[in-house]
Amino acid sequence: MQRLSRTLIRLNLATRQYHAPADAGWLDLRRPTVARQDYIEQLIKVYGFEAPLESALRYTPGVSALVDLRARIRAGLIVQDLMRLGLGPGRIAGLPQRFISFATAAEALGWMYVAERATLIHGSTRRFLTVRIPDAAGASSYLSAYDGVAAARWANFGSALDAVAQSPEVQNQVLRAANQGFAALCAWLATNQAYSAVGT
Repeated sequence: MQRLSRTLIRLNLATRQYHAPADAGWLDLRRPTVARQDYIEQLIKVYGFEAPLESALRYTPGVSALVDLRARIRAGLIVQDLMRLGLGPGRIAGLPQRFISFATAAEALGWMYVAERATLIHGSTRRFLTVRIPDAAGASSYLSAYDGVAAARWANFGSALDAVAQSPEVQNQVLRAANQGFAALCAWLATNQAYSAVGT
């Protein structure tokens, strides 16, 4: 049995104030009255945060040595899903994105925790949507990206966090970055609420 990551435990506790607002968009899709447009809007908002996050992770020195980024790149899957739901390439290319950059691998992994944690509820959300929205079954590449491997990816990510957070100073840097990442995500979701409602 694999040891639970000390850094993941600390991150879960230190960021718990953000978990409910960060998860709210996905959990809201589990209501009986959910519509196709609700799903489209959630994908648009998440894409605007995760696409630049993935780019920033690739360009941060040291991150690719700690984590297999290729296995975790999912923004392109959101594009596929949006196209299957009827959005054209020009429309998708014009979607707003939040600029992100990192100075260190520790900072990058703190922000990466925000996106990786969300994958823990993707499977149950996808299963609900495919029952309620017929189109969702063929447009759920993003939500199904970690099917069968979510636990292993989470454990590997925890190992990477423990490897980089060897000192109290670096541990605190990761914790600060994760809190900043969650705050940025929640602000992004709030400011793009109106855009997604009128722009799709």
